[in-house]
Amino acid sequence: MRLNKLSLRVRIFFAMIVLVLIASILIAGVTIYQYNEEARDYHKDRLERKEKAIISDIHYVIRKTSYEVVTEKIPLIFKDEIYRIADIHSLRIYMYDLDGTLLKSSKDSFAKDPKTQCIDTNILNEISNSADHRYVEKNQKNGETFQSAYTYIYDSKSKPLAILNLPYLENDDFLNKELNEFLERLGYAYLFMMLIAVILALLLSKYITRTLKTIADKINETRLEKRNKKIDIASSSEEISTLINSYNSMIDELEESAVKLATSEREQAWREMAKQVAHEIKNPLTPMRLSVQSFQRKFNPEDENIHQKVDEYSQTLIQQIDTMSSIASAFSNFAKMPAQQNETLNVTNIVKLGLDIFSEDYIVFSSEDEEIMANFDRTQLIRVVTNLVKNGIQAIPEEKENPRIEVKVTSENDMVNITVEDNGLGISEENKPMIFEPKFTTKTSGMGLGLAMVKNIVETYKGNITFTSQQGIGTTFSVTFPKL
Repeated sequence: MRLNKLSLRVRIFFAMIVLVLIASILIAGVTIYQYNEEARDYHKDRLERKEKAIISDIHYVIRKTSYEVVTEKIPLIFKDEIYRIADIHSLRIYMYDLDGTLLKSSKDSFAKDPKTQCIDTNILNEISNSADHRYVEKNQKNGETFQSAYTYIYDSKSKPLAILNLPYLENDDFLNKELNEFLERLGYAYLFMMLIAVILALLLSKYITRTLKTIADKINETRLEKRNKKIDIASSSEEISTLINSYNSMIDELEESAVKLATSEREQAWREMAKQVAHEIKNPLTPMRLSVQSFQRKFNPEDENIHQKVDEYSQTLIQQIDTMSSIASAFSNFAKMPAQQNETLNVTNIVKLGLDIFSEDYIVFSSEDEEIMANFDRTQLIRVVTNLVKNGIQAIPEEKENPRIEVKVTSENDMVNITVEDNGLGISEENKPMIFEPKFTTKTSGMGLGLAMVKNIVETYKGNITFTSQQGIGTTFSVTFPKL
């Protein structure tokens, strides 16, 4: 599977796991290297300490001996003492003359081991040529490492007397046990860390890609014809914030373009409708004008058929007037403004009836009285209520917590009051003066006639409509009209 075909989440997850594995391997390698270095230093220092202590014992024996301190007397001087010193320091001791021939050994039978009978010439050269006349030979045998230290023994006058050889076995069992135990504990620790890293990698990759997925989903949902939501993420990285800000800026520009487009479309629709209405009105006006002009030219009071001609002219005019009336009625129906049919009705019941069409459970209705009578057109009162409630619903964002619309009916003296209060986005100060103007709307759809129509209906019944609004808090519309 190619890496570039994997999802970003999977790549982040694997990258973190690989990083932890590499760190584990590096730390284990450094630990092993450090232990080996410590082991080498330990054996080196231990051999030097033993060598120093043994030389000190040898010098003590030399000072106390009754024999002449010369190379030839070494076997006599250390006849018994060499065993005591070797036993105390747990090391074999070999003493050679300055030519490399074995003089005395703490080993019981050395004659059978030809390797210990004399010192190799190269070693002798190394001893004599070194500044401190000391040389350490290191070799391995059967998987074990041996060090063999060679150094001069001096008499009281600092004259070389003999060559001391101390063979030393590097026993790493204890250090290896400690290393294995440490690596085992380190393995458990890194196993736990690996588990934590897997969990963190999953969470972190999910967190990073969740934000990107949110942005991708929002981009896929972006449409010109509807109101698009901005992305609001409380905490994110600088790069993600830049991407979110770019998207939100694009949404603002898109919404502005959509509003301009919708406004242009509405204006175009109104122009086309005006052209159509003007055309339809001109059609009956032309024959009416011709009929009046013909009647004016041919009018003769003495004509015996004058009454018949007046009737004909009247019928022609009435016919054209009916045509114009039909055009006006059609336009009225198109604008959803039917003729009033006043009746005495219970405002409380009618408002309840108007709210029945809405399925939103956050719409709350209340009335101070179960029966508040007023003279009003049933259909138009329902239209007033539904338009105001619909505006309230559209003003509340979908992500709003605890959305609420309260519809109240009250009466005071001879006046009825209906209030519709929402906790939506509110109305900006620049839009407040234009809220009741025909064709004005902040939505990207509709003709902007809803509130203008409501205002027209209310004022027809000698009432008025007002509103108060605060951005981010909500809007309250108040409709007041007389009972009779």
